[in-house]
Amino acid sequence: MSHDICVVVPTIREYECMRAYFENAREYGFDLSRLHVVLVTEDFCDTDEMEAMLAEEGVSGEVFDGTRREEWYETQGIEEYGHVVPAASHAETSFGLLYMWANDEFEYGFFIDDDTLPHDDEDFFGTHMENLAFEGKIEEVSSDERWVNVLYQNADEHGLYPRGYPYSAMGETVETATTEIERGQIVASQGLWTNVPDLDAVRILMDGDLEGQAQTRTTEDDFDGDFVAAEGDYLTVCSMNLAFRREVIPAFYQLPMDDNEWDVGRFDDIWSGVFLKRACDVLGKQIYNGAPLCEHNKAPRSTFDDLNNEVPGLELNEHLWRVVDDIGDDADSYAAVFEAMAFELAEGDWSEYNNGDFFTSVGEHMLDWLECLDKLERAVLAAPNR
Repeated sequence: MSHDICVVVPTIREYECMRAYFENAREYGFDLSRLHVVLVTEDFCDTDEMEAMLAEEGVSGEVFDGTRREEWYETQGIEEYGHVVPAASHAETSFGLLYMWANDEFEYGFFIDDDTLPHDDEDFFGTHMENLAFEGKIEEVSSDERWVNVLYQNADEHGLYPRGYPYSAMGETVETATTEIERGQIVASQGLWTNVPDLDAVRILMDGDLEGQAQTRTTEDDFDGDFVAAEGDYLTVCSMNLAFRREVIPAFYQLPMDDNEWDVGRFDDIWSGVFLKRACDVLGKQIYNGAPLCEHNKAPRSTFDDLNNEVPGLELNEHLWRVVDDIGDDADSYAAVFEAMAFELAEGDWSEYNNGDFFTSVGEHMLDWLECLDKLERAVLAAPNR
């Protein structure tokens, strides 16, 4: 079988974790020949060692440091859009999305963070692919605050809210029901995490931890079945353990964080998840949540460093979802919904918010993202071997 799955891994140090994912695939009989791995790294990292690891594992893949990404932009004729992927940021996962868009054999994408490991008792790749092909009945979750806490199932015990969940939506009343999913309706599969929960710095400090990890940990017992968020409700989407269909790429841009004049960081996947959920609601699609779990082994680091990265965008995070909530109702594609949200942000007046001009910058980058994808797509269609 040809490579139909592109696995995107942002990494600067723990790329060896991928060996565990490959071993998990072998253990469960998942066809590794379907995978093409893109390691997104930096010029100061040992790319030769990364390439050697992929060769030893017998898995197709490429390594892109900063220099090689610049070369790739030039080869594709999109060097004028290189700015849509920020430097030295987790949001460099967007490079993987561009790479996928330029190679139309990829029908599916995976995001895997290098501080995670698969659970031995779960078929990591197979479960994500089953989720994307899911049809049938599943739990649907909603709340009176129109936000779903993806850790809601045992929240009465651990009291956790994930990174990016608005503070103004806390204390919600949760409702559950059963909904029917049609085949093809699931466009993204978000696996959740045991060990170190994905929290923001304020919540980690409230948990009494100064090393960026949180003292409260999650286990498999904290998760009780898979679910979707109801139409009209939002949820946090974390890119550490995620699979998705190619079709969502126009509305799944990982936002330009860290490398900006406002020093806004840490919301790249969170805000992309807000935009994707809005697009899903318009188009009648869904994001699947739950299995497969991964073990999140976040390395110790100063909680205050994360706090400094998050504070510039905290107020904006409270309002972003309301800004886009009624945008793009009549759109008929991911690109059209995303474009409508982009114009709303790029042309709006956000002076009432701290760092409100960042919304304008994000909207402008979103429009550039769509232009870049369009240019890549036209190049693919014009290729002589098609």
